[in-house]
Amino acid sequence: MLQQLLNINLGAGAFVTGSGANLLAAALITGAISGGVFFADWMVAMLPTMLGLMLIGYILGMRMVFPLEAREKLPQISGGMQRLQEEYDALGPVRWDEIRSSIIFLTILAFWATDRLHGISATAVAFVGGIVALMPRVGIVEWNDVDIPWHLMLFSAGAYCLGAGFAQTGLPNLGVDAFFTGIGLDQDTPFWVLYLILTAVMAYSALVSQSKTMRTMIFVPIAIGTAEHFGQPVISLALPVAFLIEHVYVLPFNSKPAALLYETDMYSLTDAIKYGMIMITLGWLAVIVMGETWFRFLGITPNGVFGVF
Repeated sequence: MLQQLLNINLGAGAFVTGSGANLLAAALITGAISGGVFFADWMVAMLPTMLGLMLIGYILGMRMVFPLEAREKLPQISGGMQRLQEEYDALGPVRWDEIRSSIIFLTILAFWATDRLHGISATAVAFVGGIVALMPRVGIVEWNDVDIPWHLMLFSAGAYCLGAGFAQTGLPNLGVDAFFTGIGLDQDTPFWVLYLILTAVMAYSALVSQSKTMRTMIFVPIAIGTAEHFGQPVISLALPVAFLIEHVYVLPFNSKPAALLYETDMYSLTDAIKYGMIMITLGWLAVIVMGETWFRFLGITPNGVFGVF
């Protein structure tokens, strides 16, 4: 169960469309820079990172933190392979509406993955895809059968406006200036100090906040303001902070998947904290390591971020 919880969140963190909070972060950053944060950019940066963390999480979870007994390594499905075959047969042949849904989904995915080429936002692509899915004859569902999340689309539009507003008013800079002046950090503060502080605060803030959206609204603008205050590229601090949004698997109130899986009563709160704290720390360390290697190669963090090269 804890593996499922971990991989649900890591999988969401691999794509900008993985959650509304990711889209919000991308919109805030886009409003503060020239250009944008594209689906392909996020995926190229984070998919390898998240796959690596999934593998590490599996090894640690199954072999060190919760080692399986010999009997637990055998399939536990009631009815065995016969049950699986019966369920498969019950699906029946592939239907035309299933083929249409696959075509729509793959088309949307193709537009997302190539957004840097055509410049159409992920929200706009999803919106058009939703319209096509609801069209008579071509679509796959009826209007009365679905609850369209209009609030997410309005939310994304508002986030773009908010990000542009931050850029125009310089509001994040005012708060950041006051904070760093208060703690005694000046313009000569090394980039790596800022990087470590901001990513650590974002990672571990999940332990005290039950809303990914609020964490995004608070810490991404702070990262933007910090970058501007210290003369660093906005993308170099704000995007790594955004990459840590989905590490919400330690406590039951951290995310909806965490609450749902905890209700299965298959693990204790102690189990979740023990495994979750290990993985959230590894997630933070992964962003640090990737900041000096893969992110630097992609141009997210500046060359020689930590003075290693």
